[in-house]
Amino acid sequence: MIGVNRIERAGLQIEAGLAAFIENEALPGTGVDEQAFWTGFADLLARLAPRNAELLARRDTLQAAIDDWYQGEAGKPFDVAAHRDMLVKIGYLTPVPQPFVITTSGVDAELSQIAGPQLVVPASNARYALNAANARWGSLYDALYGTDALGSPPAGQGYDAARGAAVIARGRQFLDEAAPLATGSHAAVEGYRVKGGQLVALAQGTEQLLADPKLFAGWRGDSQSPEAILLKHHGLHFEISIDRSSRIGAGDAAGVADILVEAALSTIVDVEDSVAAVDAADKVVVYRNWLGLMRGDLTAHFDKGGSVETRTLLADRSYNSAAGGSLELPGRALMLVRNVGHHMLTGMVTLPDGQMVPETMIDAVVTALCAMHDLAGSGPLRNSRTGSVYIVKPKLHGPQEAAFACELFAGVEAMLGLRPDTLKIGVMDEERRTSANLAAVIHAARQRLVFINTGFLDRTGDEIHTMMAGGPVIAKNEIKGSGWIAAYEARNVGVGLACGLSGRAQIGKGMWAAPDRMADMLAQKVSHPLAGANTAWVPSPTAATLHALHYHQVDVAARQAELAKAPVTDDLDRLLTPPFASGAGFTGAEILAELENNCQGILGYVVRWVDQGVGCSKVPDIHDIGLMEDRATLRISSQHIANWLKHGLTSKAEVEAVLQKMATVVDQQNAADPAYVAMAPGFDGPAFAAARELIFSGTDVANGYTEFALTRWR
Repeated sequence: MIGVNRIERAGLQIEAGLAAFIENEALPGTGVDEQAFWTGFADLLARLAPRNAELLARRDTLQAAIDDWYQGEAGKPFDVAAHRDMLVKIGYLTPVPQPFVITTSGVDAELSQIAGPQLVVPASNARYALNAANARWGSLYDALYGTDALGSPPAGQGYDAARGAAVIARGRQFLDEAAPLATGSHAAVEGYRVKGGQLVALAQGTEQLLADPKLFAGWRGDSQSPEAILLKHHGLHFEISIDRSSRIGAGDAAGVADILVEAALSTIVDVEDSVAAVDAADKVVVYRNWLGLMRGDLTAHFDKGGSVETRTLLADRSYNSAAGGSLELPGRALMLVRNVGHHMLTGMVTLPDGQMVPETMIDAVVTALCAMHDLAGSGPLRNSRTGSVYIVKPKLHGPQEAAFACELFAGVEAMLGLRPDTLKIGVMDEERRTSANLAAVIHAARQRLVFINTGFLDRTGDEIHTMMAGGPVIAKNEIKGSGWIAAYEARNVGVGLACGLSGRAQIGKGMWAAPDRMADMLAQKVSHPLAGANTAWVPSPTAATLHALHYHQVDVAARQAELAKAPVTDDLDRLLTPPFASGAGFTGAEILAELENNCQGILGYVVRWVDQGVGCSKVPDIHDIGLMEDRATLRISSQHIANWLKHGLTSKAEVEAVLQKMATVVDQQNAADPAYVAMAPGFDGPAFAAARELIFSGTDVANGYTEFALTRWR
């Protein structure tokens, strides 16, 4: 019998709110017939849901075989050769394909040709999603002035002239580095003009050209007194904004009011790790925001300083082209959508026999349907200019699951009447079985692949879970320096280049998690383009603006060409060597410090996820440093404690005591939040219970995933 909040369509039982969204909002304007949609959806689920279940069962079978092997090796030194042979025998490791090059076509330049930052934003928050989409262009002056990028954070409320002068000097330094003059410095320029199709800088009565005139791309306004000068370096544009009537421009010899840099080339609109979507009502919110982004009409209203402001998507940017005619550049980041993993089942839609269905299949169908509005070009703005839809697939285990994801995409295309290979796939290289078989994974997705991206937290969580039976792991912070992590990061680039991703798809690196520490980011994150990655994740539009400077420092295309010439080193054995602890072990103080760090991080995130429905936010760590946290944080921390519990480094009683101690710390850190519900002194709320379950069920839950407990307690 169908409940009052469920309706029947083509034998499926659908939550009424989800069905209403699809029928009344997403379908109109796509040309897809409503009855055909539901019939096609039912057929897709009937055909593929059982296959999804088989793949999940295969994960469990492989893990059981690995656990058995470790138990048989108990007391022996770890033997990587024997470990590798076992993985081949059980089918965990698959044959490496013959050399090949991916054949993906119709990929927008932001993913295939231009190197630059990438944002990840929760789809549940319209304002944040709009901010991320609009982060294609960022103010370098604002980013430098408003952060610690120059060595210290801003102090006070008024304008600090000395700080402003330092910002301007750093801006001129950037111009000298990215678009140097033939002689002299941009710091000495008293004005810019366009003459004979070239940029001319005026300094002390002389005219200076660019050292490389081809860097001049265009201008806006009168050629003798332009409002903006557009330059292009390493594929990225930046604009010298001139306004002598503004506060900054009035005091500048050349009238420069700001430098705008092309920053977030792409944005992943996330319906997975950074959202707390546990039912149909939550999912409709994220789907509706994605639909608004694809139609170009999403708006967000919010209070700012006592007045209501409205945010919308920015228009494209127009210039006079240095080559003649006009030039139009995208005003927004290219948007991708991240679906949930294959392991999530949901009752939003149930099969005729009442069984729940894989949530990722609903995601694939609905997010693709919403994106058809962009493909039709009926809205005021365009996302993909090549007619593609970009779907990020997390938590895939090996080539069989990558092939299955592509089969799902092909089924969605047939169901919606899309041309083959419209739906492109971004593969998160965040599970051990994918990392170990990366070439085979890429081969399975070679016609659709648009990126591979590493993720330290999820990848480490899966590493710990996979080798859980083998022994205790080293301290969490030490894992970042372990050999398998180095092999993982290097192989992601090396294998990607060998499979022809350069100039065709992204090779990405993970998130900078400390949004308040931009000086450290500027010092450290240049390592990502130097490693050959043509994108890396950042936590905010401001961070995207600053990280963009790294792609002017490093010519990623040239760096990839250099790396591709180097001899190929297969680091598979190093990748397969887990971070086991050895030697004298840990002192009691070291164990306590590790437990406190892990428990505080788990509680600080869970209490917002479960109690407030916040899927990603800046959470203070044990040292009160704000870190961007999502479900991957829980996975690594809970798996780490579960591992130490299993191998006797700590006890349940000790962990319980630390959880209560850290709950009090987290309560204090959140004391100023009026919506916050304290965990102490009762320690009996759902958030605290969820944290306990994540830890004490850590060895049993499939792959160490956190969604099951979080969703249930939410």
